[in-house]
This record gives sequence, C-alpha cells and structure tokens, in this order.
Amino acid sequence: MPVSIFLDELTVKMHAKMLSRIVLLAKNGPNLREPVCKSLGDGIFELRSQMDGYALRILYFFGSGKNVILTNGFVKKTNKTPREVIKQAKAFRKDYLQKER
Repeated sequence: MPVSIFLDELTVKMHAKMLSRIVLLAKNGPNLREPVCKSLGDGIFELRSQMDGYALRILYFFGSGKNVILTNGFVKKTNKTPREVIKQAKAFRKDYLQKER
C-alpha cells in the first residue's frame, strides 16, 4: 500500500518509529546500511524496523539529486519480501525514471 496510507494505519508508537527511520534515511541517503536498510536489487531498497513483534518495511529508491522516493509500505509476515510488493516498487521506479527524462 502507498506509504502515506501505511503510516496512517500504524499505531502511534510504530508510526513514530518509522518516521525516525525515514529521517535517518533522509540524512544518510545511500550511506545507510543494514540492519536499517537492505538492497532488494534493481535499485529498490527496503527500510526496516522491528517493533512489538512486527517487521515493518518501506520500499524506496533514489531519484535525481538527493531525492529518496518512498513507494510502498507493509508489515512483513514471512522471511521473504513478497514479490508483488517488490513488483509494485519497481513499476513505480520505472514510471518515475521515464517521467524524469
């Protein structure tokens, strides 16, 4: 689901935690490393957080300049990130890059 909706559906505590991760990403950009973020390939990355037994994730990519584009968020329920979630992020990135030309 879109990041704004994902964040709105979290508890206040989880929302605050994910916002702190987003701020960390904004400050560090591509220098941010595991365990906070992880590359999923093809220019897509995963912003990661654990809270109250939930694995919270936001997918993103880097745009032009210092722009970080947040695509979608979800609560991870298995060891692997669902392909459909990655597919959505890749489609958004492709569309973004085409419009940027």
